Amino acid sequence: MAFRLKLRRHRRHTPIPGRVSRDRNILPKLLILVAAILIIVFILGDHGVYRLYSMKREKKRLLEEINQLREEQHELLAEKDRLENDLEYIERLARERHRMAKAGEKVFKVLEKPEP
Repeated sequence: MAFRLKLRRHRRHTPIPGRVSRDRNILPKLLILVAAILIIVFILGDHGVYRLYSMKREKKRLLEEINQLREEQHELLAEKDRLENDLEYIERLARERHRMAKAGEKVFKVLEKPEP
């Protein structure tokens, strides 16, 4: 009887010709589904390709802005130093911006003719 049970079990698991097993149909579909999910997560996820590209672009923009601000800071520090130490520069600025003059000098104001 033990021999017969083995045969019956064996018969149950043998595929019927012309009939496709359900296990064989599910596996490719499952693999395609998992691959599609992984691709979507890889491209659109928090650490995905699109996010990485956006962050690189933002980093480049910020580095350019930092460089521009450093140049501006350098120019302002140079201007501050000239204002603190260079008397001729201060005198020239006073004459140009505030129309000041030394004793004995005359300041001429040039007026432009209004257009008709």
